[in-house]
Amino acid sequence: MGTPLIYGTTVELARPHCARARGMRHLDIGAGAGQLVEMFRKEFGVETRVCDYTDKLMKAPAQKVEIANLNEEGLPYPDGHFDVVTATEVVEHLEHYRETLREIHRVLRPGGLAILSTPNILNLKSRLRFLTFGFWNLFGPLPVRNSALNSTGGHINPVSSFYLMHSMMDAGFNSVGWRTDKIQRSGVLPFVLLYPVLRICAWLAWRREVNRYETIDDANAPLVRAMNHPRMLLGRTLFVFGYKPNENALSEI
Repeated sequence: MGTPLIYGTTVELARPHCARARGMRHLDIGAGAGQLVEMFRKEFGVETRVCDYTDKLMKAPAQKVEIANLNEEGLPYPDGHFDVVTATEVVEHLEHYRETLREIHRVLRPGGLAILSTPNILNLKSRLRFLTFGFWNLFGPLPVRNSALNSTGGHINPVSSFYLMHSMMDAGFNSVGWRTDKIQRSGVLPFVLLYPVLRICAWLAWRREVNRYETIDDANAPLVRAMNHPRMLLGRTLFVFGYKPNENALSEI
């Protein structure tokens, strides 16, 4: 489930795209109670559609929910149908998120925008928890055969920025980018103490990957650099966005 800050950041990321014209088609995957679709309707005058595993969470008036279990099936929409697709706090609940990203790419029109959010497992607070406990922040020991899909007990798939951006590029998206939301105050002290050491270790690892293993190239180098960016080390939520290619597309985010 999203938060007001997550929804607000999603609207901010969508504004340059959605403000071009009224009446765009917006799909929100895993919409929950419908706060984000209401914000999109009010802000951009879009036509909204909603897809979720249940319709029992929806509270937005007159908003129909198309039921789809994305762990078992694709999106129930035709090719090239939407101008913008959002999926806030959904990826971590999916067994096959790369397949879902290919589905998002399919249902977008050329030039369409996709925006995803997921817990940022690469912030320092999360990394320290993994070091000491073996679980990232907002991911923990799961109940067996009894996980609530819309809770943190349904967080089955921790995905870092590299793999989420890589999967979007692999699905065919262009101009893939990222950002985080608010800085975690509890991560500031670890950042001050550990960042110099982290930079040195990351530089040594980079050289080894480039010179010995040859795993870093021009295409994936920006994704690798992002993993230890200060905003990545301090941000609570990760947002990744990308565009379906369109030769006639206007400027993007």
